[in-house]
Amino acid sequence: MVKIVEKRQLTPITKLYRVYAPLIAKAARAGQFVIVRVREGGERIPLTITDYDRDSGLLTIVVQEVGATTRRLGELQQGEEILDMVGPLGEAPDIPSGGHIVGVGGGYGSAALLCLMRELKDRGENTTIIMGAREKDLLILSDELNEICDHVEICTDDGSAGFKGFVTERLQQMIDGGPPGPPDYVIAIGPMAMMRAVEKTTRAAGIANAASLDPLMIDGTGMCGGCRVTVGGETRFACVDGPFFDAHEVDFDEAVSRSKMYVKQEQKAAACQRSAAGAA
Repeated sequence: MVKIVEKRQLTPITKLYRVYAPLIAKAARAGQFVIVRVREGGERIPLTITDYDRDSGLLTIVVQEVGATTRRLGELQQGEEILDMVGPLGEAPDIPSGGHIVGVGGGYGSAALLCLMRELKDRGENTTIIMGAREKDLLILSDELNEICDHVEICTDDGSAGFKGFVTERLQQMIDGGPPGPPDYVIAIGPMAMMRAVEKTTRAAGIANAASLDPLMIDGTGMCGGCRVTVGGETRFACVDGPFFDAHEVDFDEAVSRSKMYVKQEQKAAACQRSAAGAA
């Protein structure tokens, strides 16, 4: 079991957990993920590593409550234990040195960029993060990201904070020469639709772009086949070959379709959970 050392509410449906997992923290690299189970017989869910501390053995994950299992996880409190956690899994991204590296985070995807941007900054890169949300109250970890990035660009759909509009609009302004300048490399983590839009924007400008296909992952070991995706004309698995891929080689039509395969089952599980909670 993995003990919860700290729990912090980030938004009404998003929570940050620091857990004591020394073996995982010791081996973790930015961009990797863990698989978590909350209860016996429950599903295994992949969660991107937000941060890690090798000395203290603490691992940070951010959870957005969108289904039955993430809601159960969200009910756990500081001092309680997660049933089990496996990791680190997946491959860390290979990001070239030099130039202006821009991370684009949509919603809770910004959390997955935290330790990645820190590693890039530590090796001397010029870094910017563009983080987006529907409204100000849904932005997460902006203070932490502001401490480690050279520039933080905030975008909200309603204009309640920062730039009013989508992250791709702000990215296009930078590509066109607006401050803090055009990117040489872009890393996108967030909803599939956002990553697809970022790919189109960077493709038009001839800018290298990596995307994290973690929204496709289910089993996390490559055995279930649920995260199959075509990259560069070849079949790859997001969990074992990724989660990061060259966005310009990803078949996003297939990836978007695959990401919606289990929507009905997820809705049914969530409805059953609500019914059980009501009966209790």
